[in-house]
Amino acid sequence: MTDFDDVLRRQDHIIDRVGWAVTHVLPTDDDPDTTAPFAYTVGLTAHDRPELIVAGLPPEVAHILLNDLARRVYDTAERFTHGQRLGDLLVGYDAVIIDGAPADDLHPGLAIVRYGRDRIRLRQLVWPDQWGRFPWDSGYAYPTHVQPLLAHL
Repeated sequence: MTDFDDVLRRQDHIIDRVGWAVTHVLPTDDDPDTTAPFAYTVGLTAHDRPELIVAGLPPEVAHILLNDLARRVYDTAERFTHGQRLGDLLVGYDAVIIDGAPADDLHPGLAIVRYGRDRIRLRQLVWPDQWGRFPWDSGYAYPTHVQPLLAHL
């Protein structure tokens, strides 16, 4: 349990300093091609805001995007809504925010441990393919496991 306690302590330090922390979940050697990497914030729940989550992107990209969104939520009290398009996050593309509950594919475990499952609300950042199509659009370029969704529009 010491390793887990260390993770929580390090996360506490980041949350105290910044207001939130970003946690990454990466595929294991057992399932490298069937599980999408994802990242999520921990700390926004304490300020009565939904945690943010994104799936299917490289960790460094996910980290930058989540920090950008979390900064907007934490520093300027920006509120995102289900179905909202964001044109100022990805160069040349819109992204979409969707609301949903924790799912098997997108399980924000450290946020749930910290705040309890009943307090966690999630907003997912959904990114388009190179033609601007989203996972719910016909012809989306990637299989569903690349960017699992909390919900659909």
